[in-house]
Amino acid sequence: MEKKKGKIVTVTSSKGGVGKTIFILNLAGILAKMDQKILLVDYDFIGGSIALNLDLEPSKNIFHISDDLLNNRYQNFESYITPYHKNIDVVASCKDPRQALKIDSENITMFIENMTNYYDIVLVDTTHGLTKENILLLDKTDIILYIITNDLMDMKNTRLFMDVMSDIKGDAIKVVLNNSRDMGLNYFSKYDIRSMIGKNIDYTIDHSLYIKNITSFLLEGEIFTLNKSLTFKDKNDLRKLERMAMDIVEM
Repeated sequence: MEKKKGKIVTVTSSKGGVGKTIFILNLAGILAKMDQKILLVDYDFIGGSIALNLDLEPSKNIFHISDDLLNNRYQNFESYITPYHKNIDVVASCKDPRQALKIDSENITMFIENMTNYYDIVLVDTTHGLTKENILLLDKTDIILYIITNDLMDMKNTRLFMDVMSDIKGDAIKVVLNNSRDMGLNYFSKYDIRSMIGKNIDYTIDHSLYIKNITSFLLEGEIFTLNKSLTFKDKNDLRKLERMAMDIVEM
């Protein structure tokens, strides 16, 4: 029986500091527990931190994929993959920012598309903003998880993003309001946010999923949702993440 082709799920935002990378790691953990085969791709060429957060030392990164494709040295995708978990592999970002300037994003997007032949979900973390690299990737993406926080500048940037992207990928965009990033951000109601960004909020990550000692987990290279000893204040909020993961699998 022919393997069902996987899907590309891209996590993006219009500003930094919204908790995008921590979110994608937690989502990867939940999907892995659902026995989904996940490829985590760090598409933030200069500021990517997935390998750092997972305490990985990859021998090759996203630059080598682009460079080898451009110079006809590319042979198989396995040599660019760093295993993390039985169901999670990683393509790391560049260590040297000078490498990032040499990356051909069209080749990387082609690589990502090809990985849907081997993985159930290719989960991509981007830099923030509507860069040309991001637009190229988003155009090929099956599901866009757009992260916002309860912040005025975030609302302004999000409205611009929606104005540009909604006509192109409207049905693919799912808005995720991250209230766990900063406990002090609570300025606007969900009704206010919907009015300001011109789109419904599809998912909410609530305050109870805030991790107080987050640094200690990052230093150990742990994904929170794979840690059986970690308990959250309200398990119903963790179930919201699980339902989001289930939606992604079923979309």
